[in-house]
Formats: sequence, structure tokens, C-alpha cells
Amino acid sequence: MGKNLKVLFVSAEVAPYAKTGGLADVAGSLPEVLSGMGIDIRVVFPGYRGIDAEQEYVADFPVTIGNRLETCILKRIKDAPVTTYTVNNYCYYYRDGIYMHHDDGERFSFLCRASLDLCRAIGFKPDIIHMNDWHSGPVALLLKEQYKQRDSFFSNIKTVLTIHNLEYQGHFEKDILFLLGLPEELFTPEGVEFYGKFNFLKAGILYADKINTVSPTYSEEILTPEYGEGLEGVLFNRRKDLCGILNGISHSQFNPETDVYLKYGYNEENLSGKRRNKSLLQAELGLPVENVPVVGVVHRLVLQKGLDLVIKAFDKMMELGIQFILLGTGDPNLEKCFVSLMHKYPRQVAVRIEFNEELAHKIYSGSDIFLMPSRFEPCGLGQMISLRYGTIPLVRETGGLKDTVIDIGRDLTRGNGFTFSEYTPYAFLGALQRAVEVYRNKPGLWLAMVKRGLKTDFSWENSAKQYLNIYNSALRE
Repeated sequence: MGKNLKVLFVSAEVAPYAKTGGLADVAGSLPEVLSGMGIDIRVVFPGYRGIDAEQEYVADFPVTIGNRLETCILKRIKDAPVTTYTVNNYCYYYRDGIYMHHDDGERFSFLCRASLDLCRAIGFKPDIIHMNDWHSGPVALLLKEQYKQRDSFFSNIKTVLTIHNLEYQGHFEKDILFLLGLPEELFTPEGVEFYGKFNFLKAGILYADKINTVSPTYSEEILTPEYGEGLEGVLFNRRKDLCGILNGISHSQFNPETDVYLKYGYNEENLSGKRRNKSLLQAELGLPVENVPVVGVVHRLVLQKGLDLVIKAFDKMMELGIQFILLGTGDPNLEKCFVSLMHKYPRQVAVRIEFNEELAHKIYSGSDIFLMPSRFEPCGLGQMISLRYGTIPLVRETGGLKDTVIDIGRDLTRGNGFTFSEYTPYAFLGALQRAVEVYRNKPGLWLAMVKRGLKTDFSWENSAKQYLNIYNSALRE
């Protein structure tokens, strides 16, 4: 079943309208590909104040939150590639920033209820509601414990939950149950309670018909105490309904031949543009324009990304004669640390603490090596994007990184990067030393890796077919 299938895709963020990370990229790309396969898919996310897109009024309807009614004004984004709605409420969303507000539990409870209520309000009856991460997890709980029991309109709707990052679960006080109108008997260790808190993601895991993570390896890792973030037992009990589907990237957005942010386009047949972009990047960031390995980092600055390994190994890295470029924002301590390293090594290090899409593309193109030494990585898009630009990834063997990067030392014909497994500065530095050695002394091997990366297909089509299989599997049961 593909044609005539109806899907409501619920996410806290959707690129390019509201974005803090990879979730937005998935929500901005996957529905478009599914729509192209004939699925009637509608995307819904909160109507944040900062959305820079023209919207038109669709409907308004009351949403029950606790013992009061809040108004939801439903709008549609004009000219979006698929039908994309925003649920608007001045009280909850007309403020700066997407997350980190004192009432996030209530704000996303509103999203969950409004996502279900809009189906009735506009007469759209989905076959599948596709929830993403903790923000929409309670949709499955509400559907089974409330909506299906009160209204036959909802009786045949199935749910799919995608876990993009298990670390973020949405822990809030017990009164979320009251806000959602749910009975107190659900608040048990077997239910939605998690160390005295209401756990949004746990609610989704318990009640969704199907669950997936964003890479096959991560779907296995999260069943273990090391990666399960306290939910490994709950996930183990749902393992027959759990699978991993690797994320894709947009080949039109990330295309070195046509990228609007690059001065020089290139492909595997003509790499001169990549070399020129490297020189421009060095000059723009105040680094000497010379033929040394340029190591790039474009990440949220959080410990998950393995940046503590980079900091501990940094002086030894500089002895390799490389240049290091970092772009990102996040943990204030990490921000300060990398800025101080830039001041310590001004001719080798450039650090920009900001969100800058143009500079990100220039780093993907102008670097030789791209670092992702993550402690864990549900999927990772950076390594796919870097390969797309002919920049060689250096990654730790975990999650989606393990699924997408093959060490050249292990396989000369398919190798596309450098990997290490032990989470230590020593193991990380060893992989970087190998990469620098190949760059300097084996140019033919390096060129073969660059071309292999440029030809790799990480488009969404294959992943979208696997999502269609999950939808059909949920509907059959």
C-alpha cells in the first residue's frame, strides 16, 4: 500500500522553518520523498514566532489542557513542498527559541493534543500518525487511552515512533497526566513514570504500534545499558516492533556541483573546484593558505560528539602540522575551551561560535578531513554530507557512523574514511595520525577515497521505501 495512504507527520521542528539539529532535516526531507511516492502526507509542527514563511489560516478549534480550553489556530505554510501545518497558540509559542522554556511539558502536551484534534477539525483521517522524538510521544498514549475509546473516527489509526536521539526523553512533573486528561493509574514504573517523572518518550515507546531508530546499529545499541539511557528494558520488551532505518540527506541541498554557497563547483571528474574552495576557506578564516590537511568540525558543541577526546588530544594534533576549523554552538564550557585553543594556535586554528549555514557548506567543501568522534551517534548526517563533498570522515565506530563509514585500512576497495572503536584520546589520535599519513604520502589512495565519497548515494529514496514498509506492517497488525 502506498497510493491513497494518509500520514500525519508530527515533529517539534521542520527545516527550513524551525531548526536546531538533525530532527528538522529529517522532517524537512523525508515527507517530501514519501509524497513523491504517492502518499498523502501532512506535516505538523508548532507555530513558533521565528518562522520566516508566509502562512494562511486553515481553521481554529479548542484544545483541552487540564481543566481549561486553549484555542489552536491552524495555519498552512504557503509554497511548502508538502502540506505543512503549524499549530498556533500565542501563550505557548509566541516567544524566542524552540526549547528550554519553564513550561515545555505543557507546550508539547498542547502539540500532542492539537495534532489529534486537527484531524477531526479539518476532516483528515490518517492511516498512520508518525511521531518524532519525545515531543510527540504521548500522541500514541492519548490515541489508545482516550481518543479511540471516545470517537470511532480514530479507531483504525496506527502509530509509528521514530527515535532520533534516546538521550533526550522529556522528563516532566506528574501533573502532565492531569494536563493530558489521563488517569493516575498510568503513573507506574510499568507505565509512563520514570524515576518520579512523567517521561514523554517512554509513553511513545510503550504505546506506539511500531518504533524505529535512525540507523540499524543504533537500534541494537539502545537495547544495552551502555546506550539505553535507562530505557533499555522497556525497549527490549518492544524489540519485535523495533528496527533501524538509516537517515538520508537531500542530494539537491548538498550538491558540490550546484551549491549556491560555494564559489567553485566540482564533481568526481574535476576536483579543481574543491582545491580552490579550500584556499578560499583558509583565507576567509585568517589561516595561512597552504597545502596542509584541513580538519573540519561542524556540530552542536556537546559531549555526545566526542569533543572531549579532541580537547585532550589537541596539542598532539597540532604537532601533526594540520589546520583545525570548528563551527558550532552549545555547551558554554566547550565554546570557551575551543576559543582559548584558537588563541593558543592562531596560525593553525579557526573557531566560529555561531550557527552559519553558508560557512558550514564551505567547511564541508574546503576541509580534507571531517571529525565525528562521537561517544554515541543515532545516525549522524555530518559524515554523509562530508562524503558528498569529497571530504574524508574520521569517526568512532558507533551507531550510524559504523553503518556508513568503512575504514580504508580494513577495505581498500570500499573504504571511505578512518575509524576507531575505543573511546579514548589515544585511539582517536591514532586514527587521525593514519589519516594525515595517507593524505601526505599516498595521494593516489586519498584521491580514490575522495572520488568514492563523491559518488556515494545517501539520498532518501531507499530509506523512504523502508518507512513505507513500516507503515504497511503497522496497518497489517
